[in-house]
Amino acid sequence: MSFDIQYLLWLQGIRTATGGMFDEFFNALSKFAVDILPFLPFVIFWGVSRKWGYRFLNIYWCGEILNGILKLTVCAYRPWIRSDLIEPAGDSKVAATGYSFPSGHSTAATTLYGPVIPWQKDKRPWLAVLSGILLLLTCFSRNFLGVHTPQDVVVGFTVSLIIVIVVGKVQDKIGDNEALIDKLTFLGVIVVIATLIYIQVKPYPMDYVDGALLVDPQKMMNDTFKACGGFFGLLVGSYVERHYIHYEIPTGAAAANLPMLTCAGAAILMAWKELLAPATIVLLFGGHWGNFIARAMLTMFALIVWPIVIRKETEKGVAADNG
Repeated sequence: MSFDIQYLLWLQGIRTATGGMFDEFFNALSKFAVDILPFLPFVIFWGVSRKWGYRFLNIYWCGEILNGILKLTVCAYRPWIRSDLIEPAGDSKVAATGYSFPSGHSTAATTLYGPVIPWQKDKRPWLAVLSGILLLLTCFSRNFLGVHTPQDVVVGFTVSLIIVIVVGKVQDKIGDNEALIDKLTFLGVIVVIATLIYIQVKPYPMDYVDGALLVDPQKMMNDTFKACGGFFGLLVGSYVERHYIHYEIPTGAAAANLPMLTCAGAAILMAWKELLAPATIVLLFGGHWGNFIARAMLTMFALIVWPIVIRKETEKGVAADNG
């Protein structure tokens, strides 16, 4: 028996011995990383730091695309498919479907918690430390719950950490050089197109058990279509924002309504992602292009529409106070 399966069985023994008392805690950490935390970059962009908002967004979507490419290239099966002895916690067999390598939750956690550390290490060291702890716990949760092998988590973390470092250095290097940013934007569009072509033309394993396909590659492409859509929306949205909107975070009296507007924007994005998009765009265009369009619309709304709303609403507030 391989070491990775032995390690998961050891953790499984701990889960059994403790009566599953830690399962919900680690499950909540995992869900928070992929269901709530992805809205953090938008909140930062609207109300805290435009520069760091863009950094978080670039890091997150680059991580999602690369994770999708690696998953669909390696096509590694989940631990319980590799060994009948593995019994993941809770409903993981239903919720954590698809290919295993690398861990998507570890990728998301690293690309979202990771940038907080260099950003806040001098201003708010406690926040940097907390982010580091939550990052490590989220990564560990994927092993503890029995849904990923150690190599799934280590590679997801390592690749994402490299993205955090590279994107940060590139952003610091190019600064406000709009011409260079536009060239990188065009390159990003090429990357999106190449990724979509690659994942649709490459071969996939078609293994059956009792007449049922173990993993349907068509379904597994959906997450990568989402990533490509989100990144494409970022590219288009940032171009429009940088050249035509020139968003600046309100300060002073103009910022009185900013917390409320930021929360409202995040709520709209969450409602679109969880409820409206699946019932409209995805239903109309299907899992692939529906998810691509829905994520592109989400990101473009956040970078184009909502900054305009924030600007107008904060200007109204100032005008009312002056009047």
